[in-house]
Amino acid sequence: MATFHDVFENRIRFEETDMEGVAFYGNYVTYQDETFNSFIRETGYGYDRLREAGWALRVVNVDLDYRAGATFGDELVHGMYAERFGGSSMTFAYRGRRADDGAGVVSGSVTHVAIDAETGESTRVPEEFREAIVAFQDERPEGA
Repeated sequence: MATFHDVFENRIRFEETDMEGVAFYGNYVTYQDETFNSFIRETGYGYDRLREAGWALRVVNVDLDYRAGATFGDELVHGMYAERFGGSSMTFAYRGRRADDGAGVVSGSVTHVAIDAETGESTRVPEEFREAIVAFQDERPEGA
């Protein structure tokens, strides 16, 4: 099993909770997205570099399983790793856990498709991006 790389942390704000004082489930998609953004930034191949290279990413699938509630003031640590590369797609595993006790709060995955920035058509994930991911996580995803 690949190693999660903890790349994003946040504290649950009051406005992110529901009437029961638990972080609203929809916020976890945002946390997952922030984790992905931090992950690729850490590889040295962030969105600015994607645009310069003439391609972009589109989310095509989000999967989240909720394990335990996080409440106002809880600090969460979010990790990710690249699981699989297809021709134009890539899937990243995701998890979020409480910082104080390490309890898993959420897990799941997100799949992106690479597109040509000019045409909007799917395109092969560039080798430079694949290699940046491999170098960062020290493990080769399936298909990379």
